[in-house]
Parts: sequence; structure tokens; C-alpha cells
Amino acid sequence: MSEFRYLPVTEEDRREMLNVIGVQSDEDLFSDVPAKIRFKGDLKLEPKLSEPELVRFLAGLAKKNVSTRDYPSFLGAGIYDHYIPSVVDSVISRGEFYTAYTPYQAEVSQGELQAIFEFQTLICELTGMEAANSSMYDGSTSLAEAALLSSSVTRNKKIVVSETVHPEYRQVLATYAHGRRLDVVTVPAKNGAVDLQTLEAAVDDGTACVIVQYPNFFGQIGPLKEIEQIVHGTKKAQLIVASNPLSLGLLTPPGSFNADIVVGDCQPLGISESFGGPHCGYFAVSKKLIRKVPGRLVGETVDDQGQRGYVLTLQAREQHIRREKATSNICSNQALNALASSVAMNAFGKKGIRELAEQNIQKAHYAAEQFKEYGISVCSDQPYFNEFVVDCKRPVSEVNHLLLKEGIIGGYDLSKSFDQMNNKMLIAVTEMRSKNEIDQFVEALGGIIGG
Repeated sequence: MSEFRYLPVTEEDRREMLNVIGVQSDEDLFSDVPAKIRFKGDLKLEPKLSEPELVRFLAGLAKKNVSTRDYPSFLGAGIYDHYIPSVVDSVISRGEFYTAYTPYQAEVSQGELQAIFEFQTLICELTGMEAANSSMYDGSTSLAEAALLSSSVTRNKKIVVSETVHPEYRQVLATYAHGRRLDVVTVPAKNGAVDLQTLEAAVDDGTACVIVQYPNFFGQIGPLKEIEQIVHGTKKAQLIVASNPLSLGLLTPPGSFNADIVVGDCQPLGISESFGGPHCGYFAVSKKLIRKVPGRLVGETVDDQGQRGYVLTLQAREQHIRREKATSNICSNQALNALASSVAMNAFGKKGIRELAEQNIQKAHYAAEQFKEYGISVCSDQPYFNEFVVDCKRPVSEVNHLLLKEGIIGGYDLSKSFDQMNNKMLIAVTEMRSKNEIDQFVEALGGIIGG
């Protein structure tokens, strides 16, 4: 028996495997590797631990983390502390969902297929688009895949993206674009918003798409109508909009502005922060692009007895066709997290999602007004959803360290992503924050800045 139950291979197993392949030792496995390039000596690893010792060690590390269960959080920048109905965990913990994989066999996967179909339907209702896929890995991969789709459809290589799009989304886009030899042009922001004149100058007949965020990374709600007119004024360019899905419970959806593709991350709807992931991306399109969508789409049909059923209608999998002809190399989806979002959206209902969105707007604006009364400069002068920028007058890393001592998780340090935004903090205020917590945060931040 193995010394460690989580490393089940015994010494007898090892000897038997070596004997079967005809070698005497582990070293013989590497005989084809020249000795001069092999590592010599011992790796600098900690001594091995028994299982109880390892559990205690990892538990000790976990206790060093501070989460939103411990302190009120004003950190957003793409991942937020939102209310998750208890029914979400109850449903996604069921064995038939929790362990399910891709539903290749429709006859034994009706529950999973229906759950995905419902997710697609809900995303279409939120975004105002005509079709949505079964989900992507996260918001960043959704956005990058959207750019590839636009380039494929328009046969253009130029991708125009606003600087107001999440910096991590733009990093993933750059990685995707490098492999496809696409030219990514970033339009600088102006006062935290899209500079329409610069955007218009960047769009030409060789542009595949224009990518904007709504609300944008700084929380501001951009003029999608004007942006759409600029984009579709050219011959081929498509409009890609990245959106916080919760905000669409109140804001006019991008589909109403004739967006071609709408993408984003479903984390605000029923998915915990999980210290950064995993989450779930959504991908919605106009009907004309439905056969170019990456991933897979679930459709509703009837069987030979006239009963309703669900099937995988479209799949863009590289295993099924020649790799160079594949729509996308993403051949999976985040079904469990998509289910979590579906359960949350159904639990909230149309009125509930609207109420959540209203609470985010109201509480964020209340916090901003309190900051102004305290003499703290709020840099967001355009309409915004649940995030805005304040000037801390000193390094945000120092401010956040001091806030943590006060039992508060501060906002995002914008200097990490923008050289010109030293001392600027992006603050998120969700429905989870009470008036008392907001007032404490304002007072604590004011004391730190003033001190």
C-alpha cells in the first residue's frame, strides 16, 4: 500500500511498470536525454509531510487569506461581491449536474442540455441579442474569440479596442491576435471614457471590429449609440460590446444599439469570487453570425413522438473538422457555472435583477456623494454604474494596506494597469454594502488621505 493515499502508486506498482517496459530504474527512462543537459543534484523542495501535517500546513495558509466573508469589500475591477441565493449551491451541488461533462448523448443528457438552453435564453434576454452559446471560459476569452470571429467574417486584420476595456481582457486579446497575425490598435481613453474623435479616426475600411466596454472598466456608461454610428458607418466593421450582465438589468441592452457581438463574464450573477475564478463567459450574437459562434449551442426540438427535447445543435469543435477550418479551438464550456448563473437569474426574476441593478447604482452614487462631502476627489464625471474613481493623493497600495488594518478591503489600484493613474483607486459598491459599511469606508479613507 502507498505511504500516501493521494499518491496511490506503490513501490510494487512502480517495479512492475518498469519491468513491463523493459528498464531497470527511473533513470533509464531518460537515457535518450544527453547527460550534459540533465539536471544534477536535488531540487530545492520542502521536506515531505504526512497527510495530517499537510492538512494543518494548508489550513494555516488559508487562514492568512482575508475574504469578503471577513471584511466588507469595495474591490471590483471585474470580480464583485454580489448576493448569491442559497438555492444556487443547492442545485449545482446535485450529482447529475456537479459531475456532468459535455452532453454528447442527448438521450441521457436532457437535464444538462435543458439547463444550458435556459442559460442561452436568459443571456439573449439580458443582452437583447438573437443567439447565445453555451458559455465560454470567462469574459476575457469571450472577448478575444469575438475579435477572431469578426476578423474571419470581415476578412480584415485590424482590431480597434478602446483603452476603457478591462486591461486583462486586452492582454488576452493581444495573445490571441499575435497567433493570428492581427493588428490590435488601442484607442486612448479621455477622462475615463471613449474618445469618439480618436475612435472615428482609427476606424477605416480595413477594420474588422471595434471593441468597447459598457459600463467600461472605470464604471462609466459610454455613448453606445454614437459609437455604433461610427462603427457601422464603415463597409465591414462590427461592433463588439463587453458588458457586466447585472448592469443590463437596468441599462438599455447592447442589442438595442445594433451590436454585432456582446460578451462578458457571468460572475456578477450567481458565481462567487473564488479568489479570481473559475468563472463563466457569455457570448451572444446577431442571427447572421450564429454559424460562426465558437463553442456549442443547444437547441430545442421534438422527438419522433412529438415530445420536447434538447440537442447539441451547432458545435465548432476542432475534433470534428480540420483544425485550420475550425471556428475556434475552445471545445468545452463552463456548464456548472453557467447553471449557477441560470439558477440565480431565475431566482431573482426580471424584477429582482432590475432591483439589484438599481441598488448598485444608488449605493455607488451615495458613496460618491459622501466622498465629495468629505473632500475626497471623485474623478468620474460621466454616468456610471457601480464603480467610480477617486484620487487618494498617495500610493493606493499604501492606502489599501492601512484600510485592511481597519477591517476594510479597499478598491483597485489603477496604477497597476495605467501609468498615468498613480494614486487613483477604482471603487466598487454593490448591493451587499450597507449604509453603515459605506460610511465607515468613507471615514476610514478620508482619515488615511487626510493623515
